Amino acid sequence: MGAVNCVVLRDGKYIGENTDGKGFLKSLNTVVSPAGKSIVILGAGGAARAIAVELALENASEIIIVNRDESRALSLVNLLNSKTNCKSEFHPWAKAYEVPKHVDILVNATSIGMAPDLDAKINIEVSSFRPELVVADVIVNPPMTNLLKDAQKAGCQIIDGLGMVINQAVLGIKYWTGEEVDPAIMRNRLLEVL
Repeated sequence: MGAVNCVVLRDGKYIGENTDGKGFLKSLNTVVSPAGKSIVILGAGGAARAIAVELALENASEIIIVNRDESRALSLVNLLNSKTNCKSEFHPWAKAYEVPKHVDILVNATSIGMAPDLDAKINIEVSSFRPELVVADVIVNPPMTNLLKDAQKAGCQIIDGLGMVINQAVLGIKYWTGEEVDPAIMRNRLLEVL
């Protein structure tokens, strides 16, 4: 995958793990399974990479990577096409992106709209949102980003970034201590401080 955010000691060896994709997948699965779905991911950085790999491993039928930097996006597309059974392609992000009509899930894996830049809006054609589209954002602060507000107004089901970050923490604690923690308690505490 090429991205590590958690190091675990197993059998005397340090192993790099990435909880981004696993945390996102657990959050997504509370709403919809990615199996057989067409998915657009905005961004091609570390989080996008981890999320794309997990979605592909969960049998997504298609993953479209939308990014301004073509080489970074193509690196991810090539990884998915060569290492998984998921079809992947790159769409350039030079103007307002229009979500294709056949797409089931839209994921924002960029930092656009994250605090302190709360007024920032993703360059996307909101008129292409349909009620059957699931829109997820990885941003935690604020939990309700401008993208999610626009998606909710369009009747889409939305998923905020809190689930992903909480699931990442649950996985990290499990990796490091072997202990299970209650994600509901973590979510409530996180909401208190945001």
